Amino acid sequence: MTKSMLRAAVATSALCVLATSVSNTVSAAQVATDPGDYSPAPAGVDLGLLYLQHASRTSVYADGKKAPIEAELTTDIGLLRWVHFMEIGGMIADPQVILPFGKVDLGKPLNGLPAMSASGVGDPIVGGTLWVMNNPNTHKSVGLTALLSLPLGDYDADQGPVNVGENRYKLITQAAYVTPLTDTMSLDVIAEYTLFGNNDDFLGFTRKQAAQYGYQTHFSYHLSDQTRLALSWFQDFGGETTVADTKQDDALNNTRWQLGVAHFFAPDKQILLQYSQDQHTESGFQEDSRLNLRLLKIF
Repeated sequence: MTKSMLRAAVATSALCVLATSVSNTVSAAQVATDPGDYSPAPAGVDLGLLYLQHASRTSVYADGKKAPIEAELTTDIGLLRWVHFMEIGGMIADPQVILPFGKVDLGKPLNGLPAMSASGVGDPIVGGTLWVMNNPNTHKSVGLTALLSLPLGDYDADQGPVNVGENRYKLITQAAYVTPLTDTMSLDVIAEYTLFGNNDDFLGFTRKQAAQYGYQTHFSYHLSDQTRLALSWFQDFGGETTVADTKQDDALNNTRWQLGVAHFFAPDKQILLQYSQDQHTESGFQEDSRLNLRLLKIF
């Protein structure tokens, strides 16, 4: 492999931190949860969900400082998700499958990478949650999640980080606690820990990534049984990458806030709208804005 290709591979760490794939909705958190995700439905219920997201980024950070370069990264992401609730040993579980799709667009050249884009189907995710505590009377719950991302999505090794698939396995784990605060307020707290397999064909090199960890919180105000408002906070650490045995010094210490509203416009149909921005970016692209739309159907 040529030295120019090696420089391009090493120089893309800012993009790799964020644009790892559409399977994590191009977010620091590998699986960004929504308020209410860890409040289980009864056994026998199925959920069909469609997620749509648009996000734009025009600045890159390294060691917490904005890089003096022009940058542009836009993503349009979709997810199809099916969830089935069932009972195992007296506990609720929800085996599920997630199929990402979308487009990643690097609008301006970045440190050796030309402007380019990729679209298609991302890496599918399979797994589920087991609720080890679920009290319908107090509305308190504790859920443990394991999700496996499979390297089956569209991937072009010559485009490195500008891909919808990742060409590697990922194991994403979460532990969550949900509790009411008052009759109209509730709190969700989620811890996340992710292990990454190697991408053995990243611009002709091997890309490795250290474990990533973080937490997500959702503070909800329930206007009624049909409508809730939520303020969310995401914090992520770790995840430093190595390309061709060269450390990228791109570990995360990133934060993001989010506002959202969810409403059941029919007994079996819900719409969720969210807006968010990055608050602090230690490494990688900083999101200027993100718009999320989620449609949910109960079966």
